[in-house]
Amino acid sequence: MKLSVIFPAYNEEKRIPKTVRLTSEYLKKQSYDYEILVVNDGSKDRTAEVVKKLEAEIPNLRLIDNEKNKGKGGVVRQGMLEAKGEYRLFSDSDNSTSIDQVEKMWPFFEQGFAAVIGSRDVKGAVLNPPQPWIRKVILGDSFKLIRKFIIGLWNIQDTQCGFKGFTAKATEDIFSKAKIDGFVFDVECLVLAKRLGYKIKEMPVIWVNDLESKVKLKHIIRMFTGMIKLRKDLILGKYNGKK
Repeated sequence: MKLSVIFPAYNEEKRIPKTVRLTSEYLKKQSYDYEILVVNDGSKDRTAEVVKKLEAEIPNLRLIDNEKNKGKGGVVRQGMLEAKGEYRLFSDSDNSTSIDQVEKMWPFFEQGFAAVIGSRDVKGAVLNPPQPWIRKVILGDSFKLIRKFIIGLWNIQDTQCGFKGFTAKATEDIFSKAKIDGFVFDVECLVLAKRLGYKIKEMPVIWVNDLESKVKLKHIIRMFTGMIKLRKDLILGKYNGKK
């Protein structure tokens, strides 16, 4: 199997059917084998029930159902490690980055990159519609600057875009060591990739921006404290591998 696509889902009964169908319609036209995994993160709505019904309609779809909430990082890690593809991509359930953009990844994988990540902040990226100015400053530029000073990854502009692909080998090495269930799991997996010597490529994507998405102050605080803890754990050598 060449490609596994993982969708973490928490209370996504309204959006996940369209995303899965669009993904399936695209992938079934390709020449390679694939699978679609939806990892339910203890949703309080009908997400699991809706996906179970879709399994009868879409043969390559599989539901991983969790009764309790793990956090996005926890279910992404679970899906990536349970997937069987030679390449494994996790993406957001709102379809903000459409599956056809996976085609941009193949040349970079062929060049030896083990992680190819979507970016909204490199040349060629398109945000439709553009982010509101205040959101771009607070959640984009400010987060990026704080992250670079605390964690590093100076050459990566956008660690938070929910469209990231890894080889099977890199997936096993990185996500088996990852621990973070919350907001900073993207940063963690990229730090681990770098520490393990894997080449990372940041590529521009077309991002359909959800202006209804709400990020609260508590989320920003959790991201900040999460990065502090990650930095501390890295210093203390709590991750396997070279300090």
